[in-house]
Amino acid sequence: MGKLAFSSKLGPFRAIIYFGLIAFAITTLSRIGLGVWQADRVAAVDGWSHLLIQGLRVDFATLCWLWGVAALGTAIFSGDHFVGRRWNQLLRVWLTLGLWLMVFLEISTPSFIEEYGLRPNRLYIEYLIYPKEVISMLWAGRKGELLLGFLVSSVTLWGGWRLSGHLLRHVTQPRWLWRPVLALLVIVITLLGARSSLGHRPLNPAMVAFADDPLVNSLVINSSYSLFFAIDQMSNEDNAAKVYGKLEKQLIIDTVRKESGRPLEAFTSETLPSVTYNPATYQGKPKNLVIILQESLGARFVGHLGGLPLTPEIDALAQQGWAFDNLYATGTRSVRGIEAVTTGFTPTPARSVVKLGKSQTNFFTIADLLKQRGYETQFVYGGESHFDNMKSFFLGNGFSNIVDEKSYKNPEFVGSWGVSDEDLMRRANQEFEQFHQQGKPFFSLVFSSSNHDPFEFPDDRISLYEEPKQTRNNAAKYADYAVGEFFRLAKNANYWKDTIFVIVADHDSRVGGADLVPISRFRIPGIILGDGITPKKDERVVSQIDLAPTLLSLMGVSASYPMLGYDLTQVADDWPGRALMQYDKNMAYVRGDNVVILQPDRAPSGFKYDFASQKLSHNEQPDEMKQAALAWALWGSMAYQQQLYQTPPLAQPTEQTTSP
Repeated sequence: MGKLAFSSKLGPFRAIIYFGLIAFAITTLSRIGLGVWQADRVAAVDGWSHLLIQGLRVDFATLCWLWGVAALGTAIFSGDHFVGRRWNQLLRVWLTLGLWLMVFLEISTPSFIEEYGLRPNRLYIEYLIYPKEVISMLWAGRKGELLLGFLVSSVTLWGGWRLSGHLLRHVTQPRWLWRPVLALLVIVITLLGARSSLGHRPLNPAMVAFADDPLVNSLVINSSYSLFFAIDQMSNEDNAAKVYGKLEKQLIIDTVRKESGRPLEAFTSETLPSVTYNPATYQGKPKNLVIILQESLGARFVGHLGGLPLTPEIDALAQQGWAFDNLYATGTRSVRGIEAVTTGFTPTPARSVVKLGKSQTNFFTIADLLKQRGYETQFVYGGESHFDNMKSFFLGNGFSNIVDEKSYKNPEFVGSWGVSDEDLMRRANQEFEQFHQQGKPFFSLVFSSSNHDPFEFPDDRISLYEEPKQTRNNAAKYADYAVGEFFRLAKNANYWKDTIFVIVADHDSRVGGADLVPISRFRIPGIILGDGITPKKDERVVSQIDLAPTLLSLMGVSASYPMLGYDLTQVADDWPGRALMQYDKNMAYVRGDNVVILQPDRAPSGFKYDFASQKLSHNEQPDEMKQAALAWALWGSMAYQQQLYQTPPLAQPTEQTTSP
């Protein structure tokens, strides 16, 4: 009787309150479970109390956003009449789908954390745009998780629908006189709860962040809040000033010009403020260029960088070319790596320019620059080139032709992400031989895909590093095998002596760690090879954005362009180096072993990085370096938004012999 009496006092809000309590229990249990899973990291920042208390705050705000309007509608429309009955049907759908969404996101969170080191964010949505690739990948490599998701979803939807129907029966309705009061009360609770603050800004992840460990900070919020906050932020993603703070436009320009290492008098364009003329170091006949972009090949998988013994072919090539020991990716996604190596563009908290609207045409790429000079420009891929909007971006910005999965006849092996790396490399070699026979200079971006979950590759190609076959380590070893096969073909081909090659990773796999930016997980291999390239080991700190200017210089292409990366052929050997790394919403600016990290709505933080131990420790940095970090972060957003990053018109012949 007591329970029934209590339940009847809840009136028309009974179903919403019960569903809210269930959601609270799910998010809290999930948070505790994730915390236990990552107990060492939670304990390292003494985070349990903050995790649980602030977690409840975020959960209440989430429920206010999710069902606040439903509660308001219930206060107004509920009742045993036509409108009330229709409202109850809508409410049942609303409650059931809302509960399912929260449950589904929480059960998929561990897998997402394993891959990206954080709770679900905008990447979760970006992958859903490509259901074919994602579903085939999950079915091939994560059947258990996929089946669990289906089972839990089915139970949640069935149970939610049944429970909501039960809770909406025999509901005690308030008198009409009280409905305006209840509606006002719901509005006040919803607004205060959703905002969760009386300050200038409403609740956001930065407000409940408390540690230097981004994963632990992300555990405080629930996955529904994390995902929808990230989606909301995508509308502001072209403006980093809303994330990190503002600087005057001219100060941004002046700072990045100085940081580029070029003399200030070299910047002569009024409309394109980063454009300079850059004379090439090599003065012979301009060479071809091949960029071999390796999927997910972080330094920890590369033998000559101190990683696992998975890359004997690349390790041997490192002895034959210009090998970088401290090369750092700009981000954690393939499109970020593509952005860096083909455009030299600096990373931002937004999506890569490969996917943004304003950069689909008239955006600088080295393909566009080389196309102006008569080069064949090509993208060679084993999968579907529409993925991550690559095809649209490439064709709109200087790439003449694209070879993708449908272009292969009778490939040796086809997996979830397309043909195997050895099919890819053989086809690339055929393309280059054909260009050479036709007397055409060429630039080609060759992008591998075998080293990607679910790690499918042909049998009997390599001695497996471990069992079972389909693991990340085995896939990395197979990708290395395919690179070796390519260079055995290339060295015997006529185009070899006329071509510069670079092997570089797009990013590391499963980037994560207890630091605000896990710098060691951004370290990647990079090797420049070709006839005339002197073998050497380069220990300077280098960014992916430095590769394109360096490669153009080695090719013998003198040109005006907007890239701010360094031509490493013209930098002193004792230069300490510089790198930029975007990790979700945090950005690291590294100068030698000094580091500044920018975070949303927080002051810049200073650190020292120990390359030997790969440890980041707090160390105050000067205001000048903090300003430089902020300028780099803001430059990319400003250049994109104001369309300042374009290929200048082809220089007149007189410019080719004139130094800046």
